[in-house]
Formats: sequence, structure tokens, C-alpha cells
Amino acid sequence: MHNFRNLKVWQKSVDFAVIIYFSTDEFPNEEKYGLVSQMRRASVSIPSNIAEGSAKSSKKVFCKSLETSLGESYELETQLEISKRVGLISEEKSSSLENNLIEIQRMINGLKSKVESQS
Repeated sequence: MHNFRNLKVWQKSVDFAVIIYFSTDEFPNEEKYGLVSQMRRASVSIPSNIAEGSAKSSKKVFCKSLETSLGESYELETQLEISKRVGLISEEKSSSLENNLIEIQRMINGLKSKVESQS
């Protein structure tokens, strides 16, 4: 259906997952199996679901994968907020990450709308 590597939203979300990996390296060791693990998993799931859905022959299934990806992004947004509130991440860093994530969410919604309109 789509070559996922050519999708800007996939490229941006892969870059974002890498940023999350580096950002969570700074978290305390006691968060290794808590927020670090959750945030990394969610960040990796965003582009992974886009890639998986792009291989499906059905536009409906691709849209479902995009919805899953969007859900993971909201989960990550929540985890960023918690990280900020408990002092694991600075307000400035959190704001920067959230702005990037909001852009990814918009891109996912845009792609989903485009795929749905082609149905």
C-alpha cells in the first residue's frame, strides 16, 4: 500500500523515538523498569504501527494501525507530563518533546484522513 520509509510521519516518529531513548538515559536507575521502559516502548510503537499498517492491503486496517499509533502517542504524552511533574525532566525539555509529539499526532491524523478519503 505505502512504502513506510517514504512517509514523513514515519521518519519523524523514528527520529522522535531516538530522542526519547537519549532523554530517558538521564532518568534515575530506579525508573529503568517504570517510566523509562514505558516511554521507550510507546515511542517505538508509534513508527512501528505506522510501518505495520502500511503493509496491509486494506485501507481500513491501515487506518486502524494509525489509530493505534496515535493512541501510543497520547500514552507517551501522558508519560511526559508525569515525568515533568515528578521532576524527572525539565519544563523546557518537556515542552520541546511535547511540541514534537503534537506535530507527529497532527501528521498521523492527516495521513489517516487522507487514507480514509481514498476509500
